[in-house]
Amino acid sequence: MKLLIDFFPLLLFFGAYKFYDIYVATGVLMAATVLQMVLIYAIDRKLQTMHKVTLLLILVFGALTLFLQDERFIKWKPTVLYGAMALALALALWIWRKNFLQILLGSQLELPGGVWLRLNLAWIAYCAFMAALNGYVAAFYSTETWVNFKLWGYVFPLVFIIGQGLYIARHLKSDPT
Repeated sequence: MKLLIDFFPLLLFFGAYKFYDIYVATGVLMAATVLQMVLIYAIDRKLQTMHKVTLLLILVFGALTLFLQDERFIKWKPTVLYGAMALALALALWIWRKNFLQILLGSQLELPGGVWLRLNLAWIAYCAFMAALNGYVAAFYSTETWVNFKLWGYVFPLVFIIGQGLYIARHLKSDPT
């Protein structure tokens, strides 16, 4: 169920784009993301910071796309999101000496400090890579190609998350039963 809630705004966006255009798809994405956040809030009774940032960026960049009739805004939203995530994780680590991943997930996962550091560095690199990749496709390719990249580009986060899971699994303490 959670997986469906996570992906239904994107699926609706792709469908609306294929049947209509980027402007209808942007409106659909905005409405579906608001509904998604309402559902998440109804289930969890809270929204994570990432949910709030994603919602804000979709609404701001979507509104700019629609009001100015300029598709570049919605195409650059992922670059801004990934770039902000990379920057936030890097600044937290190197300026404030905080590991946000460990702060967010430390109560759920017991991992050695070095593992948390490598995970944080991996997330910084991944987010910077995704920001650059989306920026490149948004800048140098058509909207049709960008939408297809967004659809098929989900292989990148999927591979990254699976890799993270495999890496974390090696370092989890086994529960003696």
